[in-house]
Amino acid sequence: MAKFTGPKGKLVRRFGSNIFETPKYDRLLAQKKHPPGQHGVKQQRKKISDYGLQLIEKQKLKNSYGLLEKQFRRTFEKASQQKGITGDNLLRLLETRLDNAVFRAGFGSTRMQARQLVNHGHLRVNGRRVDIPSYQVKVGDVVSVRDRDKSRTLVTRNIDSSPRYHQSSWVAIDQDNQTFHVQHLPQREDTRLEINEQLIIELYSK
Repeated sequence: MAKFTGPKGKLVRRFGSNIFETPKYDRLLAQKKHPPGQHGVKQQRKKISDYGLQLIEKQKLKNSYGLLEKQFRRTFEKASQQKGITGDNLLRLLETRLDNAVFRAGFGSTRMQARQLVNHGHLRVNGRRVDIPSYQVKVGDVVSVRDRDKSRTLVTRNIDSSPRYHQSSWVAIDQDNQTFHVQHLPQREDTRLEINEQLIIELYSK
């Protein structure tokens, strides 16, 4: 996940959508419905070109999962080479990243936090240490917390403070044992972002 050092609230307000899927940004959008900046209200009245709309959708999706442009393009190219609908393939590849699966399971309260858990070696996939956030989980994979106090304490703290609405039907969670397994591949409705993936396909098809 690329490190974004600016204020995330401004990104959320600019897109008008809670791209980070955490409750505090829902509250922010409810309080401040216009884009950030002195002229935010006026900006809402500007007509956006087709290219601008396509670019916004790409940036929303890219920022949500924390990918750099090169990483995002590579994921798109992989999705376009798979059988089926490219937009669905793209969302499925993003959802099945290990860092996102950890976020969906509630082991990390944000995707960035989930990525740190993976990077720092706190998790195992099928009993094997995996520290690559972009690792693609598959049906039947079991993700567990490393059996040491520091790792378990971190995840327990995140679970206690993390709202359950993160969790998705495609991951089955055993909070007592701090494990989860992939029941099936995520479907389009499992991606909770307000996104129009067709516009992204049009952008990259030019």
